[in-house]
Amino acid sequence: MITRRTLLHSPALALASPASKWPLCLHQTTSAGSTFRQSLEGYAKAGIRHVEIIPPQLDPFVDKEGLPAAKRLLSDLGMKAVSSGGVRGLVEPNPERAKALVELKFRAERLAALGVDRMVCPCAATGKYTLDDYKRAVGRLREVGEIVKPFGVTAMVEFMRGSTFVGCLPTSLNLLREVNHPFVKPIFDFYHFRAGLSKMEDLDMIRPGEIHHVHFQDVPDIPRELLDNATRDIPGDGVSPLVKILHAIRKARYEGPLSVELFYPRLQKGDPYEVAMEIRQKSEKVLRGAGML
Repeated sequence: MITRRTLLHSPALALASPASKWPLCLHQTTSAGSTFRQSLEGYAKAGIRHVEIIPPQLDPFVDKEGLPAAKRLLSDLGMKAVSSGGVRGLVEPNPERAKALVELKFRAERLAALGVDRMVCPCAATGKYTLDDYKRAVGRLREVGEIVKPFGVTAMVEFMRGSTFVGCLPTSLNLLREVNHPFVKPIFDFYHFRAGLSKMEDLDMIRPGEIHHVHFQDVPDIPRELLDNATRDIPGDGVSPLVKILHAIRKARYEGPLSVELFYPRLQKGDPYEVAMEIRQKSEKVLRGAGML
């Protein structure tokens, strides 16, 4: 187990990135084969100070050791949990909606106790919908906002490649503008943007300060028909115009973590420290090229 004393004397700390308005963050899905502790210790050793936690890692740790232990581990490693995986089925028509709302309240309460103020709520809908469904979605999301509000946690709606309800940036922005709730905000995902229905000119739609969180990935050089939710590259390994997109979100005054969320088995099953170092080296090269590091 890595202690704070050990970390403070590690070579990674000497290599730690300078303070940035866009700190590199690692999403624990990238290390899905590791435990909560293993992933955090590996990231910290690699000089990463921001993490996006996920329930499949957090929950077993909390069930065994408690929430205070999770909070203490983050503190001891000098890390900040900036966001968390959340709840699906909140935006589109969903026969299991009541169950999803119960889960939403539970998640918001747990995250608030851990000091996390936002969660990602993906829209992975696959049904066939009507314009009336979008009108009703406004009320559904306002209800979501009222549930998370007492906990100070923002529910962030994630448009997803392949979603038949919120599958692109314009739909996400237009819907959430109509919702107009302070605790329901949009998240921008580089992969879903580039691999889905969105277009580069859609970036001009983003209003200053509108994006609440960012997932930072690349897209592999393969036919788009072969892309799926798991085919995401480390920033710099693919063919996305990352610098142009970074400049666009910077122009829209986004300042916050850039969370790298990847699904390749070699990464998810790899040593979290080695994975974090590879991601850090490649991502920082891209950020330097964009003048953001």
